[in-house]
Order: sequence, then structure tokens, then C-alpha cells
Amino acid sequence: MIKLNINQKVHQIDADPEMPLLWAIRDLVGLTGTKFGCGVAQCGACVVHLNGEAVRSCVTKLKRAQGQQITTIEGLSENNDHPLQIAWNEVSVPQCGYCHSGQIMSAAVLLIEKPNPTDEDIDNAMAGNICRCGTYPRIRKAIHMAAEMQKKGGV
Repeated sequence: MIKLNINQKVHQIDADPEMPLLWAIRDLVGLTGTKFGCGVAQCGACVVHLNGEAVRSCVTKLKRAQGQQITTIEGLSENNDHPLQIAWNEVSVPQCGYCHSGQIMSAAVLLIEKPNPTDEDIDNAMAGNICRCGTYPRIRKAIHMAAEMQKKGGV
């Protein structure tokens, strides 16, 4: 049995310690906001936080995640009111929307590390997150908007 702390809730799962965290989150725990994209840590659709660090859950083994604080898009805020989630909607970032949970999770770490990011900071931090719809200018705009919300005490 493996014990995973996902979104402040402990889950006991019977799985191979070599199993990718993504499949435990989606298939065993039932949190489907984290998406499978490429399976080789290249697209960023599967980004979750592991002790506050953005990680690719498709290549993160359960044995590494055990005992860590795991946060998925479902755990980023209780009511989908994280400044990034609000900004994403305000700027109409998603088209297909598939990559956006991973995008938001990567951006959340960026805003913790750099509360007032430049365009270059955003481009560098988000470079590993692929959006097939090409909404990169709106992603950048939403991150700037969320940074402003956080500075003002945000929602």
C-alpha cells in the first residue's frame, strides 16, 4: 500500500511504486483535472505540485511522491477562485482547454517564485508547457493579470 497526500487528503492505494503519479491521480483517486499529454514529460499537460514544485506527473513515480504534499488543479483553490483561474477565464485563455490545468499549475509556481514576473520570466517558466491552440499571448496576459490580483490582495 502506498500513502499519497493529494490536496490535503490522504489516499491509501494499492499500486506498484514504479507507477507514474499521473495514473494514480486519475485512475485510482479519480481526480481527472490533471491530463495525459505525451507521457514523456515534454508537453506539461500533467503538471502537479510536489511540495510546491511543479513536476510532470507522467514521469514521477509513486515512490517519489509518497510522503510528499501533492496538489492538483482541483486542490489549487476550493472554489476555482485562485487568481490564475479567474484571470484564465477573464482573458478567455482556453480554446480546447486540454493543456490548461498544467499551464495553470506551472504558472502558480512561477507566481510564488516571482510575484511580479516579466514577459521573459513568463516565457521561460512556461516554455515547457505546450498549447496546441497557440494561446500563448493570452496565457502571458492572464499571468500578468493574476500577478496584479495577488498584489492587490486578490480574491
